[in-house]
Amino acid sequence: MGERALELDPLVVGVVLAMALVTAVTKVGGLWLLRRIEVSERFEAGLSVLPGAIVIAILGPELAAGGPAEWGAAGVVLLVMWRTESILLSLCSGVGTVVLFRAIV
Repeated sequence: MGERALELDPLVVGVVLAMALVTAVTKVGGLWLLRRIEVSERFEAGLSVLPGAIVIAILGPELAAGGPAEWGAAGVVLLVMWRTESILLSLCSGVGTVVLFRAIV
């Protein structure tokens, strides 16, 4: 096999860099703003559960339309989350499990 040079489309690179810049500015701007306003306990509690709510909003429809592989992986996610309380570990185990279950089923 011959070597193939990696070709990067300048438009794609530009879009990815622009998205990274917007993400960084949004995060820094949000942190800057939150340091300057007083946040109530209720608002702070809402912010603390926001990542989980976003994950559920993204994965919920997929699970609802899913079959046995997706439901089995959801069970594994719940078990891992219950035992470890780690969102990242739970999501990684869920992705691995759904890939494994889809290969088996």
